[in-house]
Amino acid sequence: MTAAFLYGAAGLLLFSLGLWSLLVHEPLLRKLIAFNIMGSGVFHLFIAVAHRSDGSTPDPVPHALVLTGIVVAVSATALALALNSRLEEADKKASSSKTTPTGAPEPSTTARTGLPDPSPNGANRLRWPSQ
Repeated sequence: MTAAFLYGAAGLLLFSLGLWSLLVHEPLLRKLIAFNIMGSGVFHLFIAVAHRSDGSTPDPVPHALVLTGIVVAVSATALALALNSRLEEADKKASSSKTTPTGAPEPSTTARTGLPDPSPNGANRLRWPSQ
């Protein structure tokens, strides 16, 4: 058994585990972790493909692709985590809506002006922090 075979087998195992977890679990955070595990499996496969059996130096192109992929994966994960936290925050605000003494839901207002929200049913609740 060579190192390339072990890297390839580990890559296939990681990719399969991540794909299974992506399909089975419902929470977005678990799906994000599963997607990162799948990416690690792909990185392992690229490193296994770069190996040459004749003993010469490995192909540098797959290694460069793996390094670039790691940088892209970290930044995409950070973006996905930020979006996930914004969605959870919006979900908490929507689920804890206040009611008036008559039992009717309180009309939504925009955070910046305090005026009633012009969108129907408060559909325009998610806003960037600068707005």
